[in-house]
Amino acid sequence: MIERITKDMRKELKAAQVTAEVKGRAKKPYSIWRKMEEKKQSFSRLSDIYGFRIITETEDDCYRALGVIHQRWKSVPGRFKDYISQPKSNGYRSIHTTVSGRDGKRVEVQIRSRAMHEVAEAGVAAHWSYKDGVKAENPFAVDPGRWIAALTEQMGADEDHEDFLEAVKLEMYSDKVFCFTPKGEVVKLPRGATPIDFAYAIHTRIGSACVGAKIDGMRVPLWTRIKNGQSIEIITAEGQEPQATWLDIATTGRAKAAIRRALREVDRERYIKLGRELARAGFEHVGKKATDKVLETAAKKLRIEDGKEELLAQLGRAELRVARVVNVLYPELMVVEDGDAVKRERALIGLEKGQSFKRATCCRPLPGERIVGITWRGRPLQVHAIDCEALSAYEDQPDRWVDLHWQTGRHAAIYAVTLDLVLSNDPGVLGRICTLIGEQKANISDLEFLDRKPDFYRLLVDVELRDAEHLHNVISALEAEADVASVARHRKPEETPAAPSSTPEDDPVGL
Repeated sequence: MIERITKDMRKELKAAQVTAEVKGRAKKPYSIWRKMEEKKQSFSRLSDIYGFRIITETEDDCYRALGVIHQRWKSVPGRFKDYISQPKSNGYRSIHTTVSGRDGKRVEVQIRSRAMHEVAEAGVAAHWSYKDGVKAENPFAVDPGRWIAALTEQMGADEDHEDFLEAVKLEMYSDKVFCFTPKGEVVKLPRGATPIDFAYAIHTRIGSACVGAKIDGMRVPLWTRIKNGQSIEIITAEGQEPQATWLDIATTGRAKAAIRRALREVDRERYIKLGRELARAGFEHVGKKATDKVLETAAKKLRIEDGKEELLAQLGRAELRVARVVNVLYPELMVVEDGDAVKRERALIGLEKGQSFKRATCCRPLPGERIVGITWRGRPLQVHAIDCEALSAYEDQPDRWVDLHWQTGRHAAIYAVTLDLVLSNDPGVLGRICTLIGEQKANISDLEFLDRKPDFYRLLVDVELRDAEHLHNVISALEAEADVASVARHRKPEETPAAPSSTPEDDPVGL
């Protein structure tokens, strides 16, 4: 199919006297399945199973090639984007279109000049602003220095590095919409932006005082997505403060950073209260009490200038992990194993003599689950669950796959798994949930809050379990609790194949 369509395109371009290079590719099965899962679409709805790239000599040839493609094949409505006339803010320029190819199959076509292709593959520096020693105009959208300076000015010098990185990603990889203030001034925002983003783009004070918005004169909810060419008017009120729910509505880094900054000030006392509950649960797990003296000592060792109050606030804001606070005072933490349990060094069947292993941190497989091993030169064997997404990186390396099985029998409760919990925000709920998990003979090794609302909050709980059945028992007990809105197993993003991650719990002996 790829060869036939490529041949057809070359024939049509040659007939139209357009000099161009044509390349084709087909998506791999795993990539197809993953996109179907992410987009919630059937196989027949995907338009980029077959992808083709046409590289021309000049920008004019790009549009001539587009005309040739659309004359020969029918274009798919709504699948055309011209990033040449409207480049992305990161300098990317190209034409994207989808057409019905042979046998009615949809194929995606990208058309760009050779200079545009160099920028797309290697960045704006690939097309330098000097030619033969003489300064020349760089047509590719962005002066990197000026762009970074503008981002820094937007974010402010006191912002966290993670917030700044988030803003950079949003600026680089989002398409743009252009809207207007009531006075007719143009404001550029990423596609999907809301009136909250618009308000903060005008001024932080206007964003924080926002209570409503009008689009083209009509009152709209704050979560409304702004479209190209619309006129936006922000309604403000004295005494209004940013709400936590705005973080889910806002899309720009500037708005999110300003909202987080305001929430940190407004909710400091609530964060301290949540942090105290987290500290209590964390220290009780190792048989200690989170007294004022203990917390002051921990703050001193962690070099937190404002003492225990700031330490508790950082715990509540999820800026500091409970495990780090406990370990800075009690580094001698030990895992207790059952006397008759399967020893961890004999937990797997299929290893070579003397071969060490560790569980992959992306999927954290449990005894009782199907697993596979991936070999690494000079490193322990990495054990993945059979459905782990990270395995796609090794599809073309079958010689590195090792067939493994868990040893039968009762294992010790030493295998950490992360649970994603949504709990009602009521007094004493967190303590009752921690007690409930303990009653199921599961140890809590860490707690991390992800999101907080007035009525519910979401957190990640690391529990040490025996096997998959033990996990099922813990989840069943939590689901039966009235204060638990939802509970699910949490898996981390894929590990980078070139540098697999390692954590203290996943040591070479097989935790």
